Amino acid sequence: MMHFAFLFLVIFTAGEPSSEKVCSYQDILDYLNLTTDNGVFKLTRPVLDYTHPTVVELDIILFAILAVMWNNERITWDPAQFCGITQIAVPTDMLWKPDLFFYEMIQKDDSPLNPYMQVTYDGMVTSEEDMKVVSTCEMDVHKFPFDTQRCNITIGSAVHCVNEIRLTPFSNSSRATQFSREVMKTQGEWEFLQLSITNSNFSFHDRYWELLVYTFTMRRRPLLHVINFLLPILFFLILDLASFFIADHRGEKLGFKVTVLLAISVLLLILNDILPSMSNETPLIATYCIVIFALMLLSLLETILVTYLMEKDQEMLQLRDDCKDKQESVKIANCNSEEKRQMCCSCICKVSGGEKQHELLPVAEEVNNSTQSGESHVLLLILEELKELQRALNLHLSCKGEAGRSVQWAARINKAFFMFYITTVSLFLPLIFMEWM
Repeated sequence: MMHFAFLFLVIFTAGEPSSEKVCSYQDILDYLNLTTDNGVFKLTRPVLDYTHPTVVELDIILFAILAVMWNNERITWDPAQFCGITQIAVPTDMLWKPDLFFYEMIQKDDSPLNPYMQVTYDGMVTSEEDMKVVSTCEMDVHKFPFDTQRCNITIGSAVHCVNEIRLTPFSNSSRATQFSREVMKTQGEWEFLQLSITNSNFSFHDRYWELLVYTFTMRRRPLLHVINFLLPILFFLILDLASFFIADHRGEKLGFKVTVLLAISVLLLILNDILPSMSNETPLIATYCIVIFALMLLSLLETILVTYLMEKDQEMLQLRDDCKDKQESVKIANCNSEEKRQMCCSCICKVSGGEKQHELLPVAEEVNNSTQSGESHVLLLILEELKELQRALNLHLSCKGEAGRSVQWAARINKAFFMFYITTVSLFLPLIFMEWM
C-alpha cells in the first residue's frame, strides 16, 4: 500500500504545471556559440574594433595569488533572458588570454593550473592562478643582518604593445599590503613590510610596452644571526681584552691568545657560508669581523714581543749570576794574594832581625835587594787584582743595566698597546653599531 501511495504522489506532482522558466549554463554557451573548436574566441584579441585596447587588470598578493581580469567584447548576454545568471565558468582553453609573463622569473612554475575561468554577462573574464614565482633580486647586504631588501616583480606582455593592451592594477598599494599580511601564515627569516605598485613603459623599435611593477619590501629578522655570530665574536673580543691581566712571564697567555684567534677564524668560515656573495658594497659585518680579527692578531704579535723581551731579561739575569760567581772567584784570589804578600813581608822581617851585628852590612844589602824585588812583585799583584775588580764591576753593571732595560721596555710596550686596544675598541664598536642601526 505504501508503494502505491508513493507512486500516486509522484504522478500527482509531475502533473502539476510549473510557472518558472528552467535555464542552464549550456544555454548561454549555445547562445554565445562558445565551443572548443570555435577559433573566434581564442585566436585573436577579443575586440570588435582593433583600435580598442584591451584593459587588463592585475592583482598580485604575496604568496603567489595572481588575479587577471580583462573585457571580452565578443561575450555578452542579458541575464534576464537566462533566469538571472550573471556569470559562468568555462575552461581556460576556450577563450583568449593575455600573454603576460614575469621578467625576473628564472624557474618554470610547477604549480597546478586552474582549469576554469569566470565569465560575467558584461564580457568581463577573470582568471585566478596560484603561482610559485622564483625570481632574481639584486640584494644590498651592506647592513647584513640588519638589512632591508626590495625586490621587484615586473609583469608585461610579450607581443602586444601599449596600443593593444593596457595594464592597470586592480588594488592599490595599501590594499595589496594589507591583504598580503592577512594571508601570510608564517614569515620565517623575513618580515614583510610593504607591497607597492607602479607603472612603467619601455620602448623598442619605436614601439612601447606597458609594464606593471610590484615592489616587495622585506626586512630580515636579525635575532638568529646576532645570537649565533655577532655575540660570540664580541665575547671573544672581551676574552682577548681580559688576557692582558695574565702574567707575561708565563706561557699560558700566548697559548690562550692563539686559541681565541683560531676560534675567530672558524667563525669567519661560517660567515663566508651565510653571507650572500652578490653585493656592490662591503658588508658591515665583514668590516666588524676583519677589524676584530686584526686587533687580536696585533695583540698576539705584541704578546710574542713582550715574551721575547722577558726571555731576554731572564738571560740577562743568568748572566748577572755568572758575574757574581766571577766576583766571588776574584775575591778569593785577592785574599790568596794578600796572604802571600803578608808571608813575604814577615819572612823579610825575620831574616833582618835574627842575624848578627857583624854581618849587618852585607846582609843588609842582600835584604835590601830581596825587599825591592818582593815589593815590586807585590805591586804587580795588586795591579792585576785592581784590573780584575774593575773588569768584574763593569760586567756586573752592564748585566744589571741590560736586564732592567728589557723589563722596562716590555712594561712600556704592554701598557701602550693596552691603551691603544681599549681606545680602538671603545671607538669602533659604537660607530659600527650606529652604522648598522
